[in-house]
Amino acid sequence: MLAAAADSVAPLSSRPDAPLTCRGRGVDPDALVRHRSETLIAAPLRTLWKIQTDVERWPSWQPPVETVQRLDHGPFRKGSAFRWRMPIPPNPSTPATGLEITSTVRQIERDACIRWTGPAIGEGLRIDGVHVWTFTRVRGGVLVRTEETHTGAEVEVEANVPVATRLLREGLEAWLHNLKAEAEAQTEARAAAG
Repeated sequence: MLAAAADSVAPLSSRPDAPLTCRGRGVDPDALVRHRSETLIAAPLRTLWKIQTDVERWPSWQPPVETVQRLDHGPFRKGSAFRWRMPIPPNPSTPATGLEITSTVRQIERDACIRWTGPAIGEGLRIDGVHVWTFTRVRGGVLVRTEETHTGAEVEVEANVPVATRLLREGLEAWLHNLKAEAEAQTEARAAAG
């Protein structure tokens, strides 16, 4: 699995592994909309951690993220909150809309994991999300795993669960792809400057 993950994002939604957790807490076990992916990133863990937790810089390397605002000050920690915005394409259940997401860090362990929760609100749409990230040093770099669930009437009752799951999968895999590209580019630039 790691060999494939080194070249691309590898969906794990069909694997029987236990859900990802951070400090013992995971995603919503009852959610109908869920996805899990992983990728191997050839970069130091400290580089990945800084990129992922410097949320206000997300728009510089993640094209779908339009804006991010930290709602607290200081180090990224348990209780840190941030509001971010991203577009959602039209689908059979909802029109094209922009989602405003307010995320709050519930669990965090430096260089190991992050778990945040929060609502995503758009025109005619409210999603309650739970998102877990884990970072594990392995041969060749860092294995980054992510798992997210969505609940709410619009995604579980009114919407088409397979469509909502596909949109979540596409978003998570794009995020991992962009994180990998940014971390590996920074690592190569540091090595060249050397």
